[in-house]
Amino acid sequence: MASRRRTAATIAAVLLTFTGAAGCGALDKALDCVQTADAIATSVSKLEQAISTAADDPTQAEEALNDIDTELDKLKDKTDNADLSKAVEDLDSGVGTVREAVENGDATPDLTPVTDAATEIGKVCTP
Repeated sequence: MASRRRTAATIAAVLLTFTGAAGCGALDKALDCVQTADAIATSVSKLEQAISTAADDPTQAEEALNDIDTELDKLKDKTDNADLSKAVEDLDSGVGTVREAVENGDATPDLTPVTDAATEIGKVCTP
């Protein structure tokens, strides 16, 4: 009877260790997602600001778009979540549309697809 309890206790300890290790991996992944979503939100804010002052310095919009692209690349490498992948694709598409508009001389491109997708990424990444 005592050996059964020790065996059960050993199995329980191994399972807890395994579950804890798996949980840490998931926690690290979630933290990466939150940090990247925060960086994307910051980049989108910079983009909004850059667009509002595009007459003063048109290069700021390009820099903000590049920052978003960088953060998207990081997030693409870290996710296997379908909802997050869809939001990343939507943001990528929105960034492409805004970039094209800016390159074509539009001083006030529609940022709605970018802000909506960034908001969705924030929702998906929030634990």
